[in-house]
Amino acid sequence: MEHSLRITEIFYSLQGESNTVGLPTVFIRLTGCPLRCVYCDTAYAFTGGERRSVADIIAEVQTYRTRHVCVTGGEPLAQPACLVLLSALAELGYQVSLETSGALDVAGVDPRVAKVMDLKTPGSGELARNRYENLALLTAQDQLKFVIADVADYEWSKQMLLDHQLPERCQILFSPVMDVMSATELAERILADQLPVRFQIQLHKYLWNDARGK
Repeated sequence: MEHSLRITEIFYSLQGESNTVGLPTVFIRLTGCPLRCVYCDTAYAFTGGERRSVADIIAEVQTYRTRHVCVTGGEPLAQPACLVLLSALAELGYQVSLETSGALDVAGVDPRVAKVMDLKTPGSGELARNRYENLALLTAQDQLKFVIADVADYEWSKQMLLDHQLPERCQILFSPVMDVMSATELAERILADQLPVRFQIQLHKYLWNDARGK
């Protein structure tokens, strides 16, 4: 049986986040998401899209001269065939990352794929959707992202680091909600508390604002 997925867009750009920030990357944005985070900047991917076969998706990816591929959404794991796509890309030797909300089970993700997983803060409006069982499935190649809207989010995130001993498990990313949380304030708090986390901003927004396909 030929597997297919509903795709919002495939595009080539610089990675704007994660530990591969700045590297030319092919992005595969899947359609659909069961969450509604208040700061979501990809609501256009909630519906619509075009159904395409895994073979067709890979054929387009191969037109770009890069080894980095990011499967994102929406929420990619809302489509079961996403797991097939991830494994197929890894089998071809791509360095594959998966951006996921953390609300769905990541146990089936190919171990060759780097998981970039959110832990939803209170300010997201989706705190109750966190699947904490996923934390035990993260490894040193994976990244756990906290998107921080205010001081309360920061304090909550800091407590999560302690409660779950997260820095010993995987890479930790702290990111401010653009135009809501001051990037400078977040950076200064990280330094004052000497947190073992990576501060990041969304590079693509500084380069292209919220333009689609960038």
